[in-house]
Amino acid sequence: MNDFEQELKAMEDEAVDETPLPSIEEQRAIVAKLKALEAKGELTPEVMAEHFATYATETNRVKNLAATEEEE
Repeated sequence: MNDFEQELKAMEDEAVDETPLPSIEEQRAIVAKLKALEAKGELTPEVMAEHFATYATETNRVKNLAATEEEE
């Protein structure tokens, strides 16, 4: 297996751990929930952090992985 094939295999293995994006219907439900909280004045940074924590964790993992690859 050449380097390119090894890199593709590694990318496939990493993809298994990725957080899938919500479907369009799920995204619409999330937006409706956040808008309702905003209308009531209950949309706080804590609520936003709780909701987006999964995606932030994934984003940080990918950024750290990219930084590690750049160092090599």
